[in-house]
Amino acid sequence: MVHPSVITRRRFLQQVSGAAVAVPALVGTARAQTKFTCRIAHNEAIGSPLTQAFENWAKLLNEQSGGRIEAQHFPAGQLGSYTQNIEQNRLGTIQITTGGPDTEEAVAPEIAATGGAPGFIYRDDAHVDRVLQGEIGAEVSRIARAKTGVEFVDYGEVGFRHILAKRKVTNLDEVKGLKIRVPELKIWVDFWKKLGANPTPLPYAEQYSALSTGLIDAVEADVFSIKGFKWGEQAKHLTLTAHWFLPKAARVNARWLDSLPEDLRILVRTSAKGIFAEQRKQNRANAARTLEELKASGIAVYQLGDTPRWHQATEPLFAEFGAKSPATKAMIERIRALARV
Repeated sequence: MVHPSVITRRRFLQQVSGAAVAVPALVGTARAQTKFTCRIAHNEAIGSPLTQAFENWAKLLNEQSGGRIEAQHFPAGQLGSYTQNIEQNRLGTIQITTGGPDTEEAVAPEIAATGGAPGFIYRDDAHVDRVLQGEIGAEVSRIARAKTGVEFVDYGEVGFRHILAKRKVTNLDEVKGLKIRVPELKIWVDFWKKLGANPTPLPYAEQYSALSTGLIDAVEADVFSIKGFKWGEQAKHLTLTAHWFLPKAARVNARWLDSLPEDLRILVRTSAKGIFAEQRKQNRANAARTLEELKASGIAVYQLGDTPRWHQATEPLFAEFGAKSPATKAMIERIRALARV
């Protein structure tokens, strides 16, 4: 059954042709109040902790705004690919989406560094929190607003990413030549080339079919996505590489946010903090359980046998990526320093 706050593409297309701000509705004693449409669209899997967080956020915005915000939730690529959602969010045709800060590599590479670039930059969950829930996270939001027109009101997560492949991959030698799907971003391609793989940039939604046709041999993703998108039906070997931790910024179009009355702006920002604090907690609590469910489904799970070699092979990327700008180099140094706290 489709939840009331998850609406169809047809309804979206009908609405997007109209104004983003609905006709004033009568509230209470015939007093008119403006209603603000808030389309939340993303490519996260149905059933994942992140998708559930956006579902909860939509409900909360609807309820706590007294109906002045009409939040509609479109998960799992219902309104387009990941890159399309990011662009729609910048333009304001959807008001909220989610994506890694690494998406801003071309516009603001210093932001991309907080999105896991260029791999193996985050040590553990506590390190992620020191970066994104502190001074750096607030700074990144300000930079994003200035350079992209999108405010990062908080940070959800999907956790560390691993390799799911059609064949066993447990060391650097076995990754050689592996046709692995990567996001359509240069830093991801560079990362896998350093490891000797054959990175294949593809839209997020094409991974299942690409595995089934043999276009790719492997994907790299978090355990929730592997389960939710059923990639294990096509690939049965999961190696716990933890090569990339991908935060998922809650991205709000700044022009839309600024159009809200002050009390609703406060509601959007403060409610995001509560929603995504709980999402991070649930994500971490459920990761081990989801891994066991993948094992029970017939997926073989391996530990990476030569992690230091992977770190050594990709270490030059820190200098290469940092060379994009002094701000990028400084950001990488700040993030890596917080790993030692």
